[in-house]
Amino acid sequence: MSATARKTSPLPDDIRSMKGGTPIVSLTAYTTPMAQMMDGICDFVLVGDSVGMVLHGLPSTLGVTMQMMQMHGRAVARGLERSMLVIDMPFGSYEESPEQAFRNAAKLMRETGCAAVKLEGGTHMADTIAFLVARGVPVMAHIGLTPQSINTLGGYKVQGRDGTADRLRADARAVSEAGAFSVVLEKVHAGLAGEITQAIPIPTIGIGASPDCDGQILVVDDMLGLFTAFKPKFVKRFASLGEDVQAAINAYADEVRARRFPAAEHTFSDKAPG
Repeated sequence: MSATARKTSPLPDDIRSMKGGTPIVSLTAYTTPMAQMMDGICDFVLVGDSVGMVLHGLPSTLGVTMQMMQMHGRAVARGLERSMLVIDMPFGSYEESPEQAFRNAAKLMRETGCAAVKLEGGTHMADTIAFLVARGVPVMAHIGLTPQSINTLGGYKVQGRDGTADRLRADARAVSEAGAFSVVLEKVHAGLAGEITQAIPIPTIGIGASPDCDGQILVVDDMLGLFTAFKPKFVKRFASLGEDVQAAINAYADEVRARRFPAAEHTFSDKAPG
């Protein structure tokens, strides 16, 4: 574990207080072992609805269910002691009404012990964010490229161009004024992301945004290079584990077929040791 690892788990107000200070570090996690490796190094760990694409092979996040988020949320919670846990609200679990959002957010918090939920949307979700916060549910907002709305955004294009900058400025102000303790800016061009970061009092968490954001998040499987055929421009691969895993699987298959594995040291004799 890094010498800079956290010793106690932060709360949403602690994340809010990091505005303009040391950059906030976050990654997604979906399993207990991965969460254990991040614990105390990341300020918060997000169980993202990206789990549907990363682990379940879905074509988008739209098929992710509350049950999936609860299951993976519990798994990640078992691996965390020093990092804050945030869980995505899946598509269809909060858009209908503030009351629906509260029921499902409360269920996620109750079932997983997470400290906060994340939901997508700007001005049109401000009333829902305020409703949740007033009832004790800390909310991380998410604006810019919102994958749950990909069918209405016209694809995975950079946000803030083509006359949409004013809308994003308004979205950022709205979620901040509604009480969100932080906001993810996804695939927002660097100049606008930096401007929004300076303009609002809550931390911005960038993914494909700007180094001027108050923090950064990546999907862990992307960052580790577990996907060899998919690399968004905004992802830096800090490892190439996909290539290593593929090589290991090939080596294993070769040794099994050649009867080199298992070898004597991997098998048991009929005599007890000694």
